[in-house]
Amino acid sequence: MNLARLAQLSASLRTSGLDALALNPSPSLVYLTGLHFHMMERPMVAVFTPDAPPTLILPELELPKVEGLPVHVFPYGEDPAGWQAVFRAALGSLNLDGKRIGVEPRALRLLEFRYLQAAAPSCAFPDASEVVSRLRVHKDADEVAAIRRAVHIAQSALEATIPLIKIGMTEKELAAELVMQLLRHGSQPEMPFAPIVSTGPNSANPHATPSDRPLQPGDLLVVDWGATCDGYISDLTRTFAVGDLEPEEEKIHRLVQEANTAGRLAARPGIPCAAVDQAARTVIEQAGYGAFFIHRTGHGIGIEGHEEPYIRNDNMQLLEPGMAFTIEPGIYLPGRNGVRIEDNIVITETGAECLSDLPRELRVVG
Repeated sequence: MNLARLAQLSASLRTSGLDALALNPSPSLVYLTGLHFHMMERPMVAVFTPDAPPTLILPELELPKVEGLPVHVFPYGEDPAGWQAVFRAALGSLNLDGKRIGVEPRALRLLEFRYLQAAAPSCAFPDASEVVSRLRVHKDADEVAAIRRAVHIAQSALEATIPLIKIGMTEKELAAELVMQLLRHGSQPEMPFAPIVSTGPNSANPHATPSDRPLQPGDLLVVDWGATCDGYISDLTRTFAVGDLEPEEEKIHRLVQEANTAGRLAARPGIPCAAVDQAARTVIEQAGYGAFFIHRTGHGIGIEGHEEPYIRNDNMQLLEPGMAFTIEPGIYLPGRNGVRIEDNIVITETGAECLSDLPRELRVVG
């Protein structure tokens, strides 16, 4: 239970006009409490109010996880007929009917929401995403250290995988080898995402799924991967040449590398996220490939692979010390090849530190 974070949440609730915050199993719940519950057919909700310990509504089988913690617990048994009464008792103990209970729409399931709504029918349930993200967006030294370790694990795993890459092996085979290396080098089994390994025409799809397509001479090979360490993640991408490339493929790799550099150099405290996006995007647009850069320049990282801040051209949120995010420009030529180069950045008091240092130059594999 992180008492400092709970105190920050209480202060944020007071200034936001919310009487409570309700969370189901989610990254935000882990961030605030350190408690891990998986989604299942049984509902689980934690309710936070400014002036009381957290109230947990949970299955009896989860009680060992909270034994001895400063929480109010409302457990229920296996018979669903009794679950609603437990929700009513929990919310009634907090005198919340008719109040404003904030929720995270991107995380709260309809299952839990319906139990909450029935237990407090006069309540409003406004979006409280910003209340939580304001806390999570500023990483402290321990959080940055965990991300740094996750970056190191990911880079070491890829370096161990590169010598094994051969022409003729499939995207799936390469992805499987990378996963094994991530585990061998220390990643937690629950990785931030399944690695993206894509070649040739598949690499023109930013979120391609590894397929049975074999690596072929002339391909660009995109590897987007990450590791998890102490609950925090890394998210990196490098693009390789499989044998000799056509001149345009070499050109777009060089442009993306330059765009990545421009984005990293632009990042510093006090400038809007949009300015970082524009710095990277301008390099690609001025070279005539703007139509082929089809996503934002980056996204926040932490306990999730995608969180605040979002590095996109309409986001005027100012960068502040402790914010951690990716810079990942790309060029995708449909039906041909694609390139993406992604690094992990943290804003410092005076500038920005790039946590990843794997070579960005075009390397030939296979």
